[in-house]
Amino acid sequence: MSVYGRADSEWDELVEAGRNFLIERARLGKLTSYTELNATLVRRTGCRPFDFKRADERAAMGHLLGLIVERDQEIAPSEPPVMLSALVVYLDSNDAGTGFYQLAKELGLLSLSASESEKVAFWVDQVKRLHARHGAGPAVA
Repeated sequence: MSVYGRADSEWDELVEAGRNFLIERARLGKLTSYTELNATLVRRTGCRPFDFKRADERAAMGHLLGLIVERDQEIAPSEPPVMLSALVVYLDSNDAGTGFYQLAKELGLLSLSASESEKVAFWVDQVKRLHARHGAGPAVA
């Protein structure tokens, strides 16, 4: 089966490489950008890059991040769940993408009617919990 023009085997490879990279960032107490994640995935897997100029490719990256969150919960469940995708922000930004908040709502971690300040507080908490879970100290202001 092909989703967003990529075979299941490619998704598996991207999920594994993406999860490992995000855990590395968490251990360092850092965030990453979609651009850096994309470049790292290409380097580590040899898979074609996501083309962020295209809406379907941006959606595919969001799909990948959702798969990474799902896989991380299977391997290392936590209560309440933490979302590795919280570590991925827009280039030159200090906030998660809209897909992060949508997934949090779908998972029941964030209220459907959450205000902007509630969203940011949720994101900051997720990042702090990820850094603590993987051995880094708090790094988000």
